[in-house]
Amino acid sequence: MSYLRLENITKCFGSFIANDNISFSVETGKIHAILGENGAGKTTLMNIINGLYQPNSGQMYLEEKPVKINSPHQAIKLGIGMIYQHFMLVPQLTVTENIILGSDNQWHLNLHQKQQEIAALSQTYGLEIDPTAKVEDLPVGTQQRVEILKVLYRQAKLLILDEPTAVLTPPEVKSLIAVLRQLAADGNTIIFISHKLEEVINLCDTVTILRRGKVVANTTTQAATHQKLAELMVGREVDLQIQKAPTLRGKIILSVQGLEVVDDRGMTAVNNVSFELQAGEILGIAGVDGNGQRELADAIALLRTSKQGKIEFADSTHQIIGYIPEDRQKMGLILQFNIAQNLILKAFKSLPFCRRFLLQKAAIANHAQVAMQEFDIRATGEDVKVSQLSGGNQQKVVLARELAGEPNLIVAMQPTRGLDVGATAAVHSRLLAERDRGAAILYISTELEEIMAMSDRIAVMYKGEFVAILDAQTATVEEIGLLMARGKT
Repeated sequence: MSYLRLENITKCFGSFIANDNISFSVETGKIHAILGENGAGKTTLMNIINGLYQPNSGQMYLEEKPVKINSPHQAIKLGIGMIYQHFMLVPQLTVTENIILGSDNQWHLNLHQKQQEIAALSQTYGLEIDPTAKVEDLPVGTQQRVEILKVLYRQAKLLILDEPTAVLTPPEVKSLIAVLRQLAADGNTIIFISHKLEEVINLCDTVTILRRGKVVANTTTQAATHQKLAELMVGREVDLQIQKAPTLRGKIILSVQGLEVVDDRGMTAVNNVSFELQAGEILGIAGVDGNGQRELADAIALLRTSKQGKIEFADSTHQIIGYIPEDRQKMGLILQFNIAQNLILKAFKSLPFCRRFLLQKAAIANHAQVAMQEFDIRATGEDVKVSQLSGGNQQKVVLARELAGEPNLIVAMQPTRGLDVGATAAVHSRLLAERDRGAAILYISTELEEIMAMSDRIAVMYKGEFVAILDAQTATVEEIGLLMARGKT
């Protein structure tokens, strides 16, 4: 029997159709994947199931009974729990306090009793956790367990997970997959949203693929291949293998010695880091989020002063640095500016964009049109605000600007985070073209497979230090995964 069934769900925002006659069903106790490019309508659809949005037309059924869900609170009452990519936890509170927050309206709270209840619940589902621990002291993978326990405590029977493995190490991913399989075996129904085709095929029973707001396929993962799923998502052939020419290393472009950098709170984030980066080489930095990667990238891009140590460039007089920040919306773009304006943020004072202190509109528009064609930025024109673009197209705007002028050093921080397979392939091919041109690239990502495929050498960062620098051709996933999780063993 299907636990959840959607029939002809349509959702419009003005004249834009985000979900167009979407129909699919998920059986009780099964894990169902939702796949699609950025902007395909996945988030809108999940927000409808979760009660945040109401559809313009169509019907939703729970256990074959028609339902209308008017709010997330009502969704929880109906047994639907959503676990977002960015956790909704209060760091200063304990595990128990976070789990019961907003769900217990009793005058007298017996915290010890609640801790015992949550300890028992965590053991039942194999989510071992200390109910008295403060959330801010927990690693990311354990915080995610708190999120799962939070919806289970509210007696959710349908769990929706949005990009749940985006910030996890390989051992944490393995652990999460085991937990989800156990939850499904116990009769819970799971919707799993991910861009990672390997995880979808290994974990899920069935899959719905969306493209431009419509369902293009409902299938089983047994009948699917990575290639077929990728092609259904983007509507064309996609090369999933990263084609990389042998490295031709040149002169040293960047030399870092004994670098120490503090974070915004004044705590040491980068500690005694030393390395060299040559022309025509990609040095990948692997590590769990929050181990000093952002501070290192900012320091090398000269956006943050270092406390100690030296950063030396090969030719300080002609040093051009391309910096792709980890958060394209907060740091990479000015969302209320249009595409053309964002493309000249680093060069608007110079010719041909500025003459006698006046911006040259024709030159700016022409520059944008050329960049849009070269980087396949999909929009109706260069005057479209970047806030209206999908994540993939926003990232292409950042790439087009940062790669202009042929930088000899590129710092790429999470350059494919949240991107679908098509946009990810586009980012990879552009960066590899820059490497082949002779640029030195520092490639920072929490996606281990990506780091291994893109890099020539891999530095593993743990608690602000480089615990190892490995040859990408001989390093293994297990070796790097352990270093990411525990540091030097």
